[in-house]
Amino acid sequence: MAHLVLLEDIAARAPRRERVFGERTDMFSESDEWLFSRFRLPREVLIDLCNLLEPHLSHITNRSHPIPPNLQVLCLQEILATGTFQREIGDRAGISQPSISCAIHKVVKAIVGLMPIYVKFPYDVAHQMVVKRGFYEISGIPNTIGAIDCTHVRIKAPSANAINYRLRTGGGEEGWLLCDRGYGLKIWLMTPLANPTTPQEVRYNLKHASACSVIERTIGLLKSRWMCLDAAGGMLSYRPEKICQIVLARCVLHNIAMARGVPAPYGPHKQPEPVGDEMHTPAQATLQARLQLIQGL
Repeated sequence: MAHLVLLEDIAARAPRRERVFGERTDMFSESDEWLFSRFRLPREVLIDLCNLLEPHLSHITNRSHPIPPNLQVLCLQEILATGTFQREIGDRAGISQPSISCAIHKVVKAIVGLMPIYVKFPYDVAHQMVVKRGFYEISGIPNTIGAIDCTHVRIKAPSANAINYRLRTGGGEEGWLLCDRGYGLKIWLMTPLANPTTPQEVRYNLKHASACSVIERTIGLLKSRWMCLDAAGGMLSYRPEKICQIVLARCVLHNIAMARGVPAPYGPHKQPEPVGDEMHTPAQATLQARLQLIQGL
């Protein structure tokens, strides 16, 4: 018993180890060229973005040496723009890898919160008319309010239900959307013909391809701006739910970049994607709707 009391007394008198914090890096002290190469956005846009997100990232106190909001934003930008590992960025910025991981979650959540401002579907009639006019000028297909396409993003499949995350290879009154055959023909979702035979059908497919080139170019720009979405940038080792949030955040920042006139760092990167066949035989009314569209062109 005496030995136990002595050990407890020694432990109580043991000096408390002082926490050591790394020296934080001021990345804004670098050149404009360096900033754009690492973060895919120019200095002025990065500063505005940091100011916009600061209320959501600031700490109430300075206890535990919190990461400044601007450094949180820049760390996320570099990871997702270049595919750099968290530990590598943390070593350079003077931040531990666990702190980097926590900051990523906060910044992504804050950016996704801006979606209602920067990512909008044309629900109101006036906006729909502008979109319809734009698609008609591109393709000649009337009443089009959008185009849909998909792209494959490499992820680390979770241990549970991994099969669900493997890649698949292999006219409404208000308007319709255009997409490839893999989505399936709907009354509001127009697909191209698998085997066009008549001049009208060939013309429809050509016009359909012209309209869908809008979304194909957009996906190419997203992948060239944010390497985390491109296969060349490696694999995203996050939970699927978090990857969805990352993709949404990249879309918000892409629209901010487009609104500010920021060019993509490279030419549009178009990676061929597999196009599947229609999963189900379309209903007769749906086929009739597409036929009426073809005959009206």
